[in-house]
Amino acid sequence: MKTALITGASGAIGTEISEKFLANGFFVVGTYNTNAAAVKSLEQKYKDMFFPFRADLNSPSDIAALCSFCEKNFGHIDALILNAGKDLYKLLTDTEESEWDEIFSVNVKSAFMLAKACLPEMIRRKNGKIVFMSSVWGKVGASMETAYSASKAALIGLARALAKEVSPSNINVNCVCPGVINSKMNARFNMGEMRELIDKTPIKRLGTPADVAELCYFLCTDSAAFITGQTISVDGGFGL
Repeated sequence: MKTALITGASGAIGTEISEKFLANGFFVVGTYNTNAAAVKSLEQKYKDMFFPFRADLNSPSDIAALCSFCEKNFGHIDALILNAGKDLYKLLTDTEESEWDEIFSVNVKSAFMLAKACLPEMIRRKNGKIVFMSSVWGKVGASMETAYSASKAALIGLARALAKEVSPSNINVNCVCPGVINSKMNARFNMGEMRELIDKTPIKRLGTPADVAELCYFLCTDSAAFITGQTISVDGGFGL
């Protein structure tokens, strides 16, 4: 049976991605930091298939412990979904250096460290799938979200470069860019602002976590074997 490591499994998108992989027979190691209740429900629903792991992705020691857990219990990871992310809604002029560093630590550095840890075994087996979770803001930028946009743009560059490095080892690396998704991350917007975002989306609705999960899972199947190095939007046309 295949194993997937999914970071940020306690969020709306991470939970949906985990459910998609679990429903298709994967063992799933899902990370969380503070929302233990969300992953507990997955653990109860998918006994002996879903394995929650608490990790602060700002912490190198937590990341090392996560990698050790995966190696000890599963030997290798078939699909690595780097979904965990942190947002910051501030003007650049109001952004503290420590806040900038934290955004890049969670969104970019942890993705680099986990990909680096999982790759040797993928390369040895000549098989593996890696999906980085960027954002439409990583492609077009967003006012008041400069740090977040910059970190998500970094993931796009990382995915493209890594795909070139590891394609000879039959490893696919892609980047998913969600648009405006109906999740807690957008709870800061009032009804008028949400209406405006919907109006800017050609499909005229918010995206759902399931929309994102479907794409992530597809990219980790044999049907996507000839797709690598791509930045694929699931945004209802928002970024057009």
